[in-house]
Amino acid sequence: MATHWRLILNGKSAGNDEVRDAVEAMRAGGVTLDVRVTWERGDALRYVDEAIDDGVRCVIAAGGDGTLGEVAAALSERHEEADALPALAAMPLGTANDFATAATIPTYPREALQLIADSKAHAIDMLRVEADGERHWCVNLASGGFGTEVTVETDDGLKKLLGGLAYLVTGIARMGRIEPITAHIHGEGFDWRGALIALGIGNGRQAGGGQILCPDARIDDGLLDLTVIPELEGELGTTVATLMREGRGAALERVGERGRMRAVTVESDEPMALNLDGEPVQASRFAIACVPARLRMHLPEHCPLLAPARLALR
Repeated sequence: MATHWRLILNGKSAGNDEVRDAVEAMRAGGVTLDVRVTWERGDALRYVDEAIDDGVRCVIAAGGDGTLGEVAAALSERHEEADALPALAAMPLGTANDFATAATIPTYPREALQLIADSKAHAIDMLRVEADGERHWCVNLASGGFGTEVTVETDDGLKKLLGGLAYLVTGIARMGRIEPITAHIHGEGFDWRGALIALGIGNGRQAGGGQILCPDARIDDGLLDLTVIPELEGELGTTVATLMREGRGAALERVGERGRMRAVTVESDEPMALNLDGEPVQASRFAIACVPARLRMHLPEHCPLLAPARLALR
């Protein structure tokens, strides 16, 4: 069967010469590689449907975490089983690239495409999120609190100027005005009520430009990882928030409430925002379930997000 891939490219990267060179190199190597450029919300869904109709074997999300999330969600929403859908792959072109960083996916376009040719597609889980009656999907992390506010408030111009450092600068600016969120979070063997400053529900491990919220998460274990950082006061609160910004997962061991389960519900009296793969969704109730082996994805050998038992089968 001929190798046929479809690259869905975020419009912000449409003029990227490295992407063009990478595509031409793969075509020269015998891969049929079509490119579609997104312009507005809904384009990724339309392009995924088109790719399936065309019999494409791999759909590549070329952009940041939001682009990857949008393409993964479009695939997950289909009625077909994972084996009947095109495999998913990522070409990291965003500011933070949180999923790609945790998964050790190459950041150079040619290397990212070569990974697809050199690797098998692994079964991966997806998070299905019901938010006040609306369904969403998440491939990386659902995060709330401090990290969500930083991601939402970081200026696009600042991201172009500073790259991932923009999230750190914005986080520092917010340090004096972290407002806790009161919530009830419950699932299998877990029941927590109180005020929190950060929440992570992971398939993946990090969000918000490098904040490691679920340091032990696996993307193929059929479970979601949960971390709650409760409201902290005084110097301890400042220190821990700084550690979180710098990606120090050890801080979570000291102050966080953690669990691993198949599903979790997050409820609050007032609407709160959860950031799903870089896209904020606001609701007063989130029902989040891990859907095992919903998709297949090309990932590096010895990818840290894969369970060791899965790696041993390669």
